[in-house]
Amino acid sequence: MEIKNAELTIRSLRKEDANHLAKWLSNPSVLEYYEGRDQPFTIEKVMETFFLEEEGLSRYIFTLEEKPIGYIQTYTVEDEKVKTFGMDQFIGETDYWNKGIGTLLIHTMVNYLATQKSAARIIMDPQASNKRAIRCYEKCGFEKVKLLPKHEFHEGEFRDCWLIELLIER
Repeated sequence: MEIKNAELTIRSLRKEDANHLAKWLSNPSVLEYYEGRDQPFTIEKVMETFFLEEEGLSRYIFTLEEKPIGYIQTYTVEDEKVKTFGMDQFIGETDYWNKGIGTLLIHTMVNYLATQKSAARIIMDPQASNKRAIRCYEKCGFEKVKLLPKHEFHEGEFRDCWLIELLIER
């Protein structure tokens, strides 16, 4: 599977991506909001975490001009009312932060989920302290729904997160 938007490509995760994930997930700047600086990944941990099949979970690498720069995953969410997907992502190459790539990534994946997977609702739960990510998501149309107190155990403490959603109009 491959999704293209300008110079951005989102493609299915492959075994040869393990080294990229291990590099990114041992960088304290990336780990500050994804997994935690006290939880760096080895190649073995990457293989155990990212390469086991899980029903309803799809894992991708995204590239810019063919250079792998980050990771995104989508998953189905039980919701009796509407077809709902969740998303998690990070830009692993920190030289690409603050350049609008996150916004392009989110728009691209939202469009894919809406048009190819018939998503009616997409949710995420970023840490409340991750202001840069929340700004990006709000630019893409996501709205804060509910503060989730002490929702995520991160770096030795429970942290607040925001449940945010994007409702897709048909």
